[in-house]
Amino acid sequence: MDDVKVQVLPDGRVARADAAKFLGYQPKTLAEWHRLGKGPQSRMVGGRRFYHIDDLRTFAQGAAA
Repeated sequence: MDDVKVQVLPDGRVARADAAKFLGYQPKTLAEWHRLGKGPQSRMVGGRRFYHIDDLRTFAQGAAA
């Protein structure tokens, strides 16, 4: 996987736009995956959807396999 720069908060959270960038998809794709119950696990915090960086890494490794 390429070395992609994304902003990771101190607790490991990543905003949807950065999560999409990390995975190589558009944010709309992650939104659709959430709607369908697919993709990496996400959490709602303060009205915004976040992904944990470890969940993104695990998902990326599984998708590449």
